[in-house]
Amino acid sequence: MSTRLATGGRLIDRSKSLTFTFDGKPMRGFQGDTLAAALLAGGQVLLGRSFKYHRPRGLLASGAEEPNALVNLGRNARQEPDQRVTMTELFDGLEASSQNRWPSLAFDIGAINDKLYKMFPAGFYYKTFMISLGAWAKVFEPVIRRAAGLGNAAKEADPDRYEQAYAFCDVLVAGGGVAGLAAALSEGRAGKRVIVMEMTAHWGGRAPVDGGLIDGLTPDDWIAKTLAELRTLPNVRLMERTMVAGMHLHGSIIAYERVADHTPGDGRPRHRLWRVRPGITINAAGATERPLAFAGNDVPGVMLASAVRDYIVNWAVSPGDRVVVVANNDDAYRTALAVLDAGLSVPAVIDARDNVTGVLPMQVKARGVRILEGRGVAKVLGRTGVTGVAICAQAGEGGVIETLPCDCVAMSGGWSPNVHLWSHVGGKLLWDADAALFRPDATRPPTGRDGGPIAASVGAANGLLTLDAIAAEAGMTAEVEPEAPLAPVWIMPAGATQALRYKSFLDFQNDVKVSDVELAAREGYTSVEHTKRYTTLGMASDQGKSSNINGLAILSDALGQTIPETGTTTFRPPYNPISFGAMAGEARGELFQPRRRTAMQDWHEAQHYHWEPVGFWRRPYCYPKAGESHRDAVNREIDNTRTNVGVLDASTLGKILVKGPDAGKFLDMMYTNMMSTLPVGKCRYGLMCNENGFLSDDGVVVRLSEDSWLCHTTSGGADRIHAHMEDWLQCEWWDWKVWTANLTEQYAQIAVVGPKARKVLEALGGMDVSKAALPFMGWAEGTLAGLPVRVYRISFSGELSYEIAVPANMGAALWDKVIAAGKAFGMMPYGTEALHVMRAEKGFIMIGDETDGTVIPQDLGLGWAISKKKADYIGKRAQQRSFMVAPDRWQLVGLETLDGSVLPDGAYATAEGFNANGQRNTQGRVTSSYYSPTLKKGIAMGLVPNGPARMGEVLEFPAGDKLFRARIVDPCFYDKEGEKSDV
Repeated sequence: MSTRLATGGRLIDRSKSLTFTFDGKPMRGFQGDTLAAALLAGGQVLLGRSFKYHRPRGLLASGAEEPNALVNLGRNARQEPDQRVTMTELFDGLEASSQNRWPSLAFDIGAINDKLYKMFPAGFYYKTFMISLGAWAKVFEPVIRRAAGLGNAAKEADPDRYEQAYAFCDVLVAGGGVAGLAAALSEGRAGKRVIVMEMTAHWGGRAPVDGGLIDGLTPDDWIAKTLAELRTLPNVRLMERTMVAGMHLHGSIIAYERVADHTPGDGRPRHRLWRVRPGITINAAGATERPLAFAGNDVPGVMLASAVRDYIVNWAVSPGDRVVVVANNDDAYRTALAVLDAGLSVPAVIDARDNVTGVLPMQVKARGVRILEGRGVAKVLGRTGVTGVAICAQAGEGGVIETLPCDCVAMSGGWSPNVHLWSHVGGKLLWDADAALFRPDATRPPTGRDGGPIAASVGAANGLLTLDAIAAEAGMTAEVEPEAPLAPVWIMPAGATQALRYKSFLDFQNDVKVSDVELAAREGYTSVEHTKRYTTLGMASDQGKSSNINGLAILSDALGQTIPETGTTTFRPPYNPISFGAMAGEARGELFQPRRRTAMQDWHEAQHYHWEPVGFWRRPYCYPKAGESHRDAVNREIDNTRTNVGVLDASTLGKILVKGPDAGKFLDMMYTNMMSTLPVGKCRYGLMCNENGFLSDDGVVVRLSEDSWLCHTTSGGADRIHAHMEDWLQCEWWDWKVWTANLTEQYAQIAVVGPKARKVLEALGGMDVSKAALPFMGWAEGTLAGLPVRVYRISFSGELSYEIAVPANMGAALWDKVIAAGKAFGMMPYGTEALHVMRAEKGFIMIGDETDGTVIPQDLGLGWAISKKKADYIGKRAQQRSFMVAPDRWQLVGLETLDGSVLPDGAYATAEGFNANGQRNTQGRVTSSYYSPTLKKGIAMGLVPNGPARMGEVLEFPAGDKLFRARIVDPCFYDKEGEKSDV
């Protein structure tokens, strides 16, 4: 059984004892233990149940590749499921519980699935769940929902704190083993800014466990010496407990730092998500040992050979008293030596190779251990723990030659370089047939925008699996036992019967067996990506770190082709799971969607304004006086603006700067009309459509200079439109020289509107705002009231109007000066509702009112804003489809009730007859409806089939128990000629 050894343990401090619980059972460990080591030391070999068959599972590995030992950590608000015990540092008071079992880990009802394994082969769900819709809804879906997942998420708010941070460097080194530290030292000595990230709490990788000499020093001494020098270099930053999770576009890096997982409650953030921009990333992430596929290779106590020696050397934990080693390579013999050095027994080493003559095997043999050449494991004996192995000829079909009692099996099928970072953004791989692994192809690295490499690989991540090869690559010397070539072995025995293949596991977490992959090949899933999805091979939370290469080999053999012909599945970030807390960072609670405030917000609140939500803003709806209803306040604001002058906080309008040599060409594609021909100093109204041709936003575009435009958007659309622009720039027109910046919150914007607007600006003083100097749809820069401003002559009300932009930190000051100057002219502030009524009086559309995702500009009478001079714009081809040009499309009209009342917003006009659902047919709907104090009656805008050709026709709009009758009229109710705005 597993136990703590009396001596040893390079990473533990025996003077600091820690207590923890597993499934409520009190246990003890030492400072420096991982939860995995402490559990093994306490004799806890059974740690979980597999996903599909609920088979008993124990530890396979000692690091990030562990697929089996996932537990719930903590309780209540701090409960977190699916935590790898191998990556969890032990702390005092830790609480862990097993998952995916009921009622208990030892007795799990779900284990009945293992007895029925022939009913649940690969892809059974694709066949079974399609029996009938009723069976899906009433049987399968409820069962699947209850079975989904492994652990249980907390139901309370997470009390911990999370951060996000940014860093820049010349070189980022991913991995703190010998190769990574050597690379960091070389780059650091050259004066480059270097960041080294190591995902564990310890430096040096496998070298301290596996031994050897580096430049005449033991690995521990060399590591200490190298770290000491690195810490003296001001241009080098060392970060442990930090995983380089993924490489993204242009080499940007996402990294995940576990700041305080091991010290809960100390006030520090628990996790920190890093966004790093390195010049180049050096992948020094090492390699992962592969298991061997034989019957019962998932029984608790069957482990990777490297993990067995890790537990012995690092944490003084014996995974078993009698350890049988099963291998196809020399490296596994280091485990046999470590077991013997710990005073434990190695009954035999089972080696699939026919002729074993290497230095390491001879050292093991010299210590009295039997080496069984040309042998394999027919099956492992035991269910919740290993009791023995049945040995067979590797070249046979599984006939048992002898049985060896043991309580631990250490298996090694070779090593696979961790090429994930290299592959995330397109680095290519080569198949090394001699070493049976994929390694980076240095001639085809991932490249940046200039075509240069953005990543390099060193050490084991580069396919160099021995200490002397790693040292030579780094310009050092090393002494280590030479290793004979391995023999590629993908299944034991080579001719295993179907019964044995049914119990030979590839993906331990998802219960994917050799027989499953072979079944996928027989059923036509010849693509490795299709096989992955059909069988779920490599789709568990470990992303196939220990299973993918073995699965590829089995699939290749089943298809009768080589492994390179089959290829690999796509490597996707993150390398290991990242907490949702780290992804969210501080964006939680009130910061999840921060409420935005304009520079004048305090003033609005002091006036006791009534607000309405507009995107993330809270805009003034109206400014009611004491005893005044909201409706009366809106009417007053409109009357005053049309008669005297009003002032509006227009800061919320989106403001996106578009700049670059190709900016004009880009905006011609974004908008339906031409923007490249807009003269500097002028403004132009523009429409944006999506790929389907439907209107998505509108606004005024300003030409600032030869290569710069400022695009105004709707208040709620700024972020969306900026993302829309970037999507096209990054995905379609990536080679265009265009840059965008969302400047919405950088400027305050004040609209001074009404017949006396010019007088107010003249009273402020500082610039000529006459019609001659600043004509309609023009703009100018200057000073008003001593403040630097940009003034636009644009109008959304139909009145003389100036929109004044000023840096946001000066917005409140300018607002106060405008209010003070306007008093003499009867100025009043007005809110969004007055704005909406005035725009409706003019027949101006509102995105979200007159549009609903099915409306094109032509429906709204905006054909004049569609250029006939250019070949294309986003949505043009979609607008040429037959149903987009049909004469019966619903089109914009004005609506006036016969009695002057206000139509209900959203009401439908009925037509003769009923549809198939028994509902009245319709022939239009109201999109906007208001009482107009200017016209002293209700006005509305709506969409009616072929509406402009039906002027004067009367429609009926039932609403509850009332019937409204309205006449179709021109949508412009006020100053159709536009004389009032152009004065």
